[in-house]
Amino acid sequence: MTILLGGGLAHATGWVDNLPQAAFLGSVLALSSTAVVLKSLIERNEVKTPHGKIMLAMLIVQDLGLGVMLAVLPALAEPQGMGAAVAMALAKLVLFLGGAIAVGRWLIPPVIRLVARRGSQELFLLTILSLCLGIALLTSALGLGVEMGAFVAGLMVSNVEYADHALDRVLPMRDVFATLFFASIGLLIDPGFLLENISVLLGLVIVVMVGKALLVTAIVRAFGYSLKTALTVGTGINQIGEFSFVLASVAQESGLFSERLYGLTVGTTAATLVLTPLLLRLTPLLIGWLERSPRFFPLMQGRTERPIDPGSEALTEHIVVAGFGRVGQTLVRLLYFQGHPLLVIDNDEAKLQLLRERNIPYLFGDASSTHLLQKANIQAAKALAITLPDPMATRLVLDRALHLAPELDITVRAHADSELDPLYQLGAKEVVQPEFEAALEIGAHVLLTLGESAAEVQQVVNRYRQGRYRDIAPERSEYWGVGDFEQVIAGLNHRWYRLPLGHGLVGQSLGAANLRRLTGVTVMAIARGKLTLRYPLGEQVLEGGDRLLIVGDAAEQAAFEQLLTAPQARP
Repeated sequence: MTILLGGGLAHATGWVDNLPQAAFLGSVLALSSTAVVLKSLIERNEVKTPHGKIMLAMLIVQDLGLGVMLAVLPALAEPQGMGAAVAMALAKLVLFLGGAIAVGRWLIPPVIRLVARRGSQELFLLTILSLCLGIALLTSALGLGVEMGAFVAGLMVSNVEYADHALDRVLPMRDVFATLFFASIGLLIDPGFLLENISVLLGLVIVVMVGKALLVTAIVRAFGYSLKTALTVGTGINQIGEFSFVLASVAQESGLFSERLYGLTVGTTAATLVLTPLLLRLTPLLIGWLERSPRFFPLMQGRTERPIDPGSEALTEHIVVAGFGRVGQTLVRLLYFQGHPLLVIDNDEAKLQLLRERNIPYLFGDASSTHLLQKANIQAAKALAITLPDPMATRLVLDRALHLAPELDITVRAHADSELDPLYQLGAKEVVQPEFEAALEIGAHVLLTLGESAAEVQQVVNRYRQGRYRDIAPERSEYWGVGDFEQVIAGLNHRWYRLPLGHGLVGQSLGAANLRRLTGVTVMAIARGKLTLRYPLGEQVLEGGDRLLIVGDAAEQAAFEQLLTAPQARP
């Protein structure tokens, strides 16, 4: 779709002279940037989320297509030979991949093992570099591009037992070369040229980003993922990647691109690379708006018609585990061998096979779906454990589960220090931070070694846990300010309300007011004057004129508004 739109727009507006040029321009615009997207996913701790895995898989496939594009490129100058060129390119690709598999399986491992036994770090590094550069030069000679060779070389080394050591030695050079690469991109851009062609540039940027977003969203949605996941993927890989510079440069050398077209391609690529991180940050706000809309809410839930284990719908007093990753699998094994009834929710089909083998009831789909939580009979569950790798999905599951079962005991895994207070504020009974728990276990062992009694050590550990790790996380001792608060509440239905002077809530603490039991809402922040108190505790006293940030669905918000309209009422 993006190829057709980008190439068609270029040809229709006269940017290129013929259809082969337009087709190749569309191919350039279809590439995505793995580096930019991967960096954003790592910063947001979303590499292992469903949308993170989908994005990386699609990016790798798109990058592999670069080899075919480079092989087909010479034929575009002579359209009558295009079919033969494509067939030849595919034949070269198949032969190369077949040879690479054979070499990577039977030749590379013994060679790397022999070099490693020499004990020379310099020789080991030079061997890895020679292997990668040699394969890259081979693919370049075959017309498949150095990028294809470098990628395949990395796959070869990744299957060797010394892969982690090799990666550790190569990482510093990767960062240096990546910096030089993007610096060179900046040197290619002519600001004056871009200003002269600003209207054309804006049109091309819109076509690329909107076209790719729509196409990718539709594909992911067609595979049964929720609209939330599809939108996140679509907005995450709708940019032009760094490989487009390679293609555009080769096209210019072949006479397919004029200097003007090459400049527009470089400018469009740079613009999309800059806009992608911004769009990734705005996506949760868009998803939150769609989920609050009655028209789009059903579409956001995903499909849940996958079969579940027989009799799971009749479960009561069971434990629901949302997420079957490393933490979830360990938790399920523990509860299973203790004989507790379980129901697991996950959207990774490969992991569900383990549940089938054990005859453990499961639901396939997005755990944040209200429909899926209802089907899990969450109202009759004894407890809920949330071990999802996505912080935003974790907050949504917690909020919606408490809406369906306000008294449910919920334990949540936190991914970062900053998530502890929001999760407690939303109603989690217990929030576990793996890094802090590891520190507590190591500290307990050290204290026992130093001669302290087991009872004293356990008392110290329990005190830190009950204090939400605050004593060992001094950077969290201050809660006045805004910081990344907007990202925390993104996706949750929230609204500010002002507490009238003389209202019955004035002078009461949040714990005494018990607004969650009365109306179902959660107070996430209190704005008083120029200060904003995030995640207020139960002992926080309300004052007249306070602005309260309330989180809750439409019915809960309406109940809270009704409470505010009775100024003399005492809850």
